[in-house]
Amino acid sequence: MLSGELAELAGVTVRTLRHYHQIGLLPEPPRSAGGYRHYDVGHLVRLLRITRMTALGVPLSALPAVLDDPAAAEELLDELDRRAAADIERLTARRAIIAALRRSGAPPDLPPELSTWRSAAAGMPADMARYEHEQLILLGHLLGKDGPAGVAALFGEADGMAAYAPLTARFYALDPDTPDDEVASLIDELVAHLRPMMARLAGLFPLDAQASALLDELNRQTLRPVQHRVLRRLQQRLAMPDGS
Repeated sequence: MLSGELAELAGVTVRTLRHYHQIGLLPEPPRSAGGYRHYDVGHLVRLLRITRMTALGVPLSALPAVLDDPAAAEELLDELDRRAAADIERLTARRAIIAALRRSGAPPDLPPELSTWRSAAAGMPADMARYEHEQLILLGHLLGKDGPAGVAALFGEADGMAAYAPLTARFYALDPDTPDDEVASLIDELVAHLRPMMARLAGLFPLDAQASALLDELNRQTLRPVQHRVLRRLQQRLAMPDGS
């Protein structure tokens, strides 16, 4: 039989046949006077064995060692089973994350545990909504694998940023024309609301200097100067024992 006939019988492409020849997985058959390869049933059987094993997940590089060695094939099956079990565990975890995203209504690029921390401020400007979204994504990464879930467990589902909607709305409305006394009042109220939260978080999810610098860089790139100054002053106040 010719290359096209063999490929069709085995359910592969002629290009795949050529690749198997190149890597030495399938012996080259003799050629006719016209230069055509002529395959026999032995080639078909070996090709069917190859396709069967690759369908199980056996890498091409491992096939030469196992095609004609039952003991090697048995060991490889054990390894394939371990890999399949790991794949199932990973996919089960992925489905659980997808289900949590659906329940929370969170976007897929945000850890579902942090979705309740999205601001509930009505009429939030688009640039501030984007900033908050990017901030949560960065924070979720900086907190580590278990950090977002730890935050959610610490504060509970209902204790997200919705409780601070009036304050966040005032923060997002800050502009160069905002009176100094309004800025100072907002800082005082933010300190009063955030200090208990920071006390509960202290020591549980520490951020190193690089993480703090990355968050500060995001603030500088996105926020208005007055908003960035408020955040820096807020951080300073929260770092002081009495918040003064």
